[in-house]
Amino acid sequence: MASLSTQYWQLFLAQGLCVGLGAGCLFCPALAIVSTYFSKRKMLAIGICACGSATGGLVYPAMFQQLIPWLGYGWTMRALGFTTMGCLILSNILARPRLPPYSTGPMVELAAFRETSYTLFAIGIFLVFWGVYFAFYYVSSFGVDIIGIPQNESFNLFLVLNGVGIIGRTLPAYLADRYTGPMNILLMVTIASIICAWAMIGVTSRGGLYAWTVVYGIVGNGLQAMFPATLSSLTTDLKKAGVRMGMVFTIASFSVLTGPPIAGLLITRDNGRYVYAQAFAAASMVVGFFLLCGARFAVTGKVLFHKI
Repeated sequence: MASLSTQYWQLFLAQGLCVGLGAGCLFCPALAIVSTYFSKRKMLAIGICACGSATGGLVYPAMFQQLIPWLGYGWTMRALGFTTMGCLILSNILARPRLPPYSTGPMVELAAFRETSYTLFAIGIFLVFWGVYFAFYYVSSFGVDIIGIPQNESFNLFLVLNGVGIIGRTLPAYLADRYTGPMNILLMVTIASIICAWAMIGVTSRGGLYAWTVVYGIVGNGLQAMFPATLSSLTTDLKKAGVRMGMVFTIASFSVLTGPPIAGLLITRDNGRYVYAQAFAAASMVVGFFLLCGARFAVTGKVLFHKI
């Protein structure tokens, strides 16, 4: 559909609406299915599964950039679609639910919000995701507008940010399984992401921006991978894992939808500077971090050192 689009509303429906709905319908069930197969090394399994989005964030933009001068827009989009279709055929052949369908339950389990830990976790993730995606949307324009790197080179920042995500999505998951538990690792990568978000204000050189991009790519992608893994560990009934994960993904989707436009508005209000937007991203993550801490202590009580 996107390959045939000639007007903005057509592209919005095809790429904005349909791709968004399709990606949501694919990502959440994939993680939920994987989580039901593992009792040991579950976090690592989910982290490896989540590497697919980091790999796609590296491969698809590179394909688009390389193919469009040769094939044009239409066939470039079709090539991306055929690549996706091949991957989905393979995943549909291999992916099988381990547990029988939870046919008697509702699509939305409102009773989950009676659990303090779940409610605090959902609100905390909303606020954290309000800020964490700022860099993924604006690192390239920040490099051009503030640092002064060439427009064609700014694309490399986006590739680096996604490419190092393979490390960020697997290493924290391994540490969570081996040592600390997913919630503790989630809090650690959230703190690291907050520090990086504030540190972005002080980036003034090309080398500094690349170094910042590598570090933030690791911790920011780690945060994205650890939040579904953490939610899976907080759900004791595996039959409800998919429903509860989908509910939090839905809540988080609104923060991803609204966060970048708010940041863009703040950049405009700041006359093209990024300080207000950077402060908004970091501050929202700080508030979200404290709510995630509340979710942890709602489960563990006042115990500080506890694997969860």
